[in-house]
Amino acid sequence: MLSVPRLSSSSSDFESGLNRLITAAEEDEQLITRVREVIARVRREGDRALLAYVREFDQCDVPDVAALQIGEDKLRAAFEQLPRETLAALEIAAQRIRRYAEKQKLETWHLEDEDGSVTGQMITALDSVGLYIPGGKAAYPSSVLMTAIPAQVAGVSRIAMAVSAPGGEIAPAVSAAAYLCRVDEVYRIGGAQAVAALAYGTETIRPVDKIVGPGNRYVTEAKRQVFGHVGIDMLAGPSEVLIVSDGSGDPGWIAADLFAQAEHDEQARAVLLCPDADFIDAVAGRMADLIRTAPRAELIERSISDKGLLLEVRDLHEAVEIVNKIAPEHLELIVADPASLLPDIRNAGAIFLGRYSPEVLGDYCAGPNHVLPTAGAARFFSPLGVYDFQKRSSLIHCTPQGAAKLAGVARRLAKDEGLFAHADSARCRLSDPGI
Repeated sequence: MLSVPRLSSSSSDFESGLNRLITAAEEDEQLITRVREVIARVRREGDRALLAYVREFDQCDVPDVAALQIGEDKLRAAFEQLPRETLAALEIAAQRIRRYAEKQKLETWHLEDEDGSVTGQMITALDSVGLYIPGGKAAYPSSVLMTAIPAQVAGVSRIAMAVSAPGGEIAPAVSAAAYLCRVDEVYRIGGAQAVAALAYGTETIRPVDKIVGPGNRYVTEAKRQVFGHVGIDMLAGPSEVLIVSDGSGDPGWIAADLFAQAEHDEQARAVLLCPDADFIDAVAGRMADLIRTAPRAELIERSISDKGLLLEVRDLHEAVEIVNKIAPEHLELIVADPASLLPDIRNAGAIFLGRYSPEVLGDYCAGPNHVLPTAGAARFFSPLGVYDFQKRSSLIHCTPQGAAKLAGVARRLAKDEGLFAHADSARCRLSDPGI
């Protein structure tokens, strides 16, 4: 029988229960050490280490790393053999993601002073990026679209992709999505070893400038450890949804949305906030009905019983306060007037307004990116977007008149800071006969 944790904001154990929901998992020192060892070995041994890890973790024995690369001919074959309905769905999703991404592009700009001096910002694309695509408990062609398309729109020259491939196989839809997005390089390599190869390179795989995309705990820890040598998008943990309901609508829809999140893996978090106790009972009842026929019932049960929560709140105002504390990856506002709550919501990765906007549409085809901050990181991270694949360079060009105006200011401040060579550099411009 499905066990669904319940909690009320008026109960004495509410704060402790909420803190358990918000508190990030403690660092796993054994995992950290293991990932550090994997990264060090890949840096030290290159291709030889990758082949050993592929044999160990993926049960795939190949003669060299080149055999782990999927050539364009195989990607095209997967694309051409994909069922027509699946291909049409991928193409529609790709079109919507691209249209949304085009709106995100940052542009170069200039600001000119009266004396003709110019400051500004120059926007350039990253030279190369690595996409990490998970492939353990499910196949994610949608993640290929969500990571590759913004990189293309930004103008990235080289896009390499690493795909977790248990048994050495990846889903045809993932290969087809890579072909549809014209990914330059696709490797059947997963885990921390894939992150290390993308970050530091091997004899076969060239390093990239930034690594993006979701993954398991080992992948996330590997991204954390290589950050600084390369850029990363964010440290993404298990997926999560928080649903705010006012007690109206169909409880079965909310139960279905909670299950859609829970089936990702046993660490996924599905939470309902609602002021109506009877409606919460109805949702729990529908969850008990749905679990009987759910294809991934065992996984959903573990996720719901360990990480799920049905939380009775006093009112929607309190619900919004809790939303901002949790800072969820996905937030569904299934209320009569969802727009009225938006001004008070500060922390959420993606916000779905109304009962006809389930989180699953954002996963696949609405347009906004589904690579989102998790585990409270929406307090300081944003969804993946074109801007993650662009760099900003400051521009400064001073005329002689502009230099005369600014050098005196800079010289004064430099002397006050005790940086006398700085002051002298400014003074040289002040003494220029042309000024």
